[in-house]
Amino acid sequence: MDDGLYFSDQHRAVRDTVRAFARDEVAPVASDLDVRAEFPWPTVKRMAELGLLGVPWPESMGGAGLDLVSYLIVIHELAKVDASHAITVSAHTTLGTSPIVHFGTAAQCARYVPLLAAGKVLGGFGLTESGAGSDAAGTQTRAVRKNGHYVLNGGKVFITHGGVGEVFVVTAVTDPGVGTRGISAFILTKETVDLDQARELGIGHAESLVPLAGFTSGKKEDKLGWRASDTRALTFTDVEVPVENRLGEEGAGFTNFMRTLDSGRIGIAALSLGIAEGAFEAALAYAGVRRQFGQRIAHFQGVQFPLADMATEIEAGQHLVFHAAWLAQRGKPFGKQAAMAKLFCSELAMRTTIMAVQLHGGYGYTRDFPVERMMRDAKICEIGEGTSEIQRVVIARHLLRELAD
Repeated sequence: MDDGLYFSDQHRAVRDTVRAFARDEVAPVASDLDVRAEFPWPTVKRMAELGLLGVPWPESMGGAGLDLVSYLIVIHELAKVDASHAITVSAHTTLGTSPIVHFGTAAQCARYVPLLAAGKVLGGFGLTESGAGSDAAGTQTRAVRKNGHYVLNGGKVFITHGGVGEVFVVTAVTDPGVGTRGISAFILTKETVDLDQARELGIGHAESLVPLAGFTSGKKEDKLGWRASDTRALTFTDVEVPVENRLGEEGAGFTNFMRTLDSGRIGIAALSLGIAEGAFEAALAYAGVRRQFGQRIAHFQGVQFPLADMATEIEAGQHLVFHAAWLAQRGKPFGKQAAMAKLFCSELAMRTTIMAVQLHGGYGYTRDFPVERMMRDAKICEIGEGTSEIQRVVIARHLLRELAD
């Protein structure tokens, strides 16, 4: 892609910095972390030191003061090497921090955002429940107001940073009689499950945060992909949450979370695009050195054609992602474009990684090459933050509204 359309010199400088970090520090450990399903605390600390955990937030809040495009470049470049590192940045920034930035009071922003933006602690987002996945409005977690606080009971599932995180924004029903208008949002705090390691590394824990009694995380999920990312259930048992920890007005939680997911879709699109590009680059390099029938396999049309298709679709995906970002950054409507980018790029990641494994032949099915990991990492992109089916629903609704207008 001719990056002059979307990128400034500052954007290119961010890209070069993150690309070098991913190549030099993430790539050497990615496979081992995947095999052991180990959260990458040392490289997360390096990402915090580089400012990658607070890219789009103002310097006054402890962030890097960069724009949305810079943030997406970070996710994109990390995902080309390892999706687990990319989702760590994405979930922490878009899901864990942005609701506080966008919907929080001045006191809430001052309390939590500097810790999150500096990467001192990790954040998470609790929306999904065992009976409320695609149907996010089916939330069953309850919050009852009593004596100056709310009492939360219920739970969430498949929460990124569920164990390692310390600051979470979660939804709960405060008025069960009015549907989605009865869902509110709250900021909850707990200790990281890796407390000793966090203290040793100086990242992941803040003594100033008071853990809420009854707020716990479950066992780490043993996942197909994104294995170095921490995913767990959260449980709320008579958790007393101060009223000042309510995020936004009572009843505004569902609407605000849907707005958060609109932005999150661009992030997952950028992550998916990164996986696709990483797999394509690996396949292209392999085709240039692998020899069969007396010549490099890149000379065969049966290899050239899928490489050409992959390159073409990646170019299209780049424009979808950064066009949606361009709209969002300028305050223009971007919901349809975000859903299109997420749908196209997530399915592109799956197609591209499958073909990359195919072009590697038997070697692609081994851990000796990264494409098998990339293929496993790609699948969740079609599921998380709204399935492909939900993206099609969102796009169709936009189309029908435009038709009615």
